[in-house]
Amino acid sequence: MTSADNVLEVRDLVVRYPVRRRSLFAPQHWVHAVNGISFSLAKGETLGIVGESGCGKTTLARTVMRLAEPHAGSITLNGRDITHLHGEALRRIRKDIQIVFQDPYASLDPRERVRDLVREPLDALSPLGRKEAEERVDWLLAKVGLSAAQGDNYPHQFSGGQRQRIGIARALALNPSVVLADEPVSALDVSVRAQILNLLGDLRDEMGLSYILISHDLAVIEHVCDRVAVVYLGRIVEIGPVERIFRAPSHPYTRALLEAIPVADPTAPRRADDIYGELPSPVSPPPGCTFHPRCPLAIDLCRQTRPEPTDRGDGHFAACHRAQELVAQAG
Repeated sequence: MTSADNVLEVRDLVVRYPVRRRSLFAPQHWVHAVNGISFSLAKGETLGIVGESGCGKTTLARTVMRLAEPHAGSITLNGRDITHLHGEALRRIRKDIQIVFQDPYASLDPRERVRDLVREPLDALSPLGRKEAEERVDWLLAKVGLSAAQGDNYPHQFSGGQRQRIGIARALALNPSVVLADEPVSALDVSVRAQILNLLGDLRDEMGLSYILISHDLAVIEHVCDRVAVVYLGRIVEIGPVERIFRAPSHPYTRALLEAIPVADPTAPRRADDIYGELPSPVSPPPGCTFHPRCPLAIDLCRQTRPEPTDRGDGHFAACHRAQELVAQAG
């Protein structure tokens, strides 16, 4: 796939934050939140991003949205470098990339009617007149399974699933190219999660959208994503087609995440390589492979040399010195 086929390209992205110094003369330390991440997103594709809390997923999302400043690297949206845009230039590209937030309760202003909440992006960034904007709002509400009459209600009058539908309608108001969904179903009851995921899939197909889906739930990723990127301590350790990675993971962190998925049969045999310990501090990442302090397969090479992503075929890349052995063991 060529770069011309991609709606979004992220290259060598670095985001770090200064740690407050104890004194004026103390050395400056940095939190390495995102530490050299690269990926692309094709039109109509859904890319999943998974990893433990604290691995950098949300910072990555905020930076791609240009809600946080990158320290290095580049972000290209629809062929335009948006890495260093500010002011009015940044404001104009907002319509091309929108977000669906994790918490549908916190992301909607309780004092505003739903109709006004969905119309807000149109008022800010669209040339539509008031009548056309109102018609667009009615169309959006219908698209997400709500009626025009419900637009006159307030957020507290809706269920959690309905509120997330409102958030989706607002994100689609400006007809974006890319929608970033940050844990879009984690705050919802299990009974409505499938409805929201199916809605996102239907809208993607109808409107030609591209999604970045951040989730802790690997079952969600398997259900809706075309590719998945596994993030550990600010780096992508494995990326590739969902079916390939779920069938034959080439990184021990990925394999441990997959084997931690609950199964319906509690007596089913498991062959888990447990992840022990906690996520290392992003202020002082371990040398070599950052996963080696927790990896059951680590050798001296892992402790000394950082592995570079290697091509496993079919767009599958893994940053692991022992990837070949890992696959051979699984086979």
